[in-house]
Amino acid sequence: MGNHPCKRCVLDERLRALLADDSGNIRPELTELHRTLVDTDRPGTVLNWLTRSAAEAVLRDLGSGRRALSHDALDDLGPSKPIDHLRSVLVATGALPDRDEHLARLERWITDTVDTVTDPGHRKLARHYATWHLIRRLRARNRGRPVSYGQATGIRTRLRGAAVLLNWLTAHQLSLATCTQADIDRWLTDPDARYRNAGSGFLRWATANKLVDTSLEGIRRSWRGPAELIDGEQRWDIARRLLHDDAVKPEDRVAGLLVLLYAQRASTITHLITDDVTTGTNGVQLRLGSSPIVLPKPLSMLVSALVDARTGHATIGDQGSSPWLFPGGQPGRPLSAAQMGVRLRALGIRPNPARSAALFSLAAEVPAAILARTLGIHINVAVDWQQASAGDWTSYAADIGRRPSRDS
Repeated sequence: MGNHPCKRCVLDERLRALLADDSGNIRPELTELHRTLVDTDRPGTVLNWLTRSAAEAVLRDLGSGRRALSHDALDDLGPSKPIDHLRSVLVATGALPDRDEHLARLERWITDTVDTVTDPGHRKLARHYATWHLIRRLRARNRGRPVSYGQATGIRTRLRGAAVLLNWLTAHQLSLATCTQADIDRWLTDPDARYRNAGSGFLRWATANKLVDTSLEGIRRSWRGPAELIDGEQRWDIARRLLHDDAVKPEDRVAGLLVLLYAQRASTITHLITDDVTTGTNGVQLRLGSSPIVLPKPLSMLVSALVDARTGHATIGDQGSSPWLFPGGQPGRPLSAAQMGVRLRALGIRPNPARSAALFSLAAEVPAAILARTLGIHINVAVDWQQASAGDWTSYAADIGRRPSRDS
């Protein structure tokens, strides 16, 4: 029971007062929550959490039945960090079913944003674009994995661009079906028009689906390769240090090597689960895309050790059964992509330039189809990188040197 019997007794009494109904009984759905919180190694931390956050009042309402024990009931309280943390505790202890939080928030945001489109016909188009293009493509890409913050932000930007364009057309007494290239050119040069790039993405989708004149164009996509790469020797120097330096935390070594060697985004790394790592006759394999990668030593040893010894930072509601390879500060949740970025930069890794350098190198050696399957990227992205890496290195590097520096 730990070294804090007095605090634990106080915590037990306080939780029973919060969670019990008028008959003094704790509803079955909350008994595991009660047990987990009472059995924590740090009862003082839980007591402070109850005192200093909105959790106490919400738990009292849940215990008495004044508030339904559901995600929708918590959603009604509005977004806040205390409620987010309480939700994660309720999910981790089985009081609430797990759900994709970024996706749930995104779906609510989509409904609100589509409602801002003033013309009914345009509003229907915006809803179709969001549901059958943006969200469907996201689900197909994630294959059941949770939506990341970056993915949700990207969809918000695209749909906001579509809404702005459609409302601009309505304000100028135009429709998407009948507008001309001259109208689109006027939109592109309108100083009050916003989200031009995002709006052009919607325009390309509408053109591909024959919702507008096939000759209509917005802003053409023109990708000429990454804006910035790290030096190849620098990349390998950092990789060698992470492979052999036992002074660096194993989880940081693995994360850094996945960026430097396998061109993984921070958001992708944080959503890896232990089931993505398998051991068989071929050695340790890691699934990043549809085809697993056989990891070389000593990286394979580091990944295996991480599966066995990974620890999160959650002190409230953690039952020690997290599936995440990089567990975070909330029970049952992975480390955030933002926090992963902080840890990578502490290792001397700038995530985006380092990932670009890895992709550039891999694309020069591996066919695009294999690159897409093993790294979990879209085939079109793999083809673009292969084309970029197939040119003359000297002229390409000189071109990069002429561009403004940015971490992208």
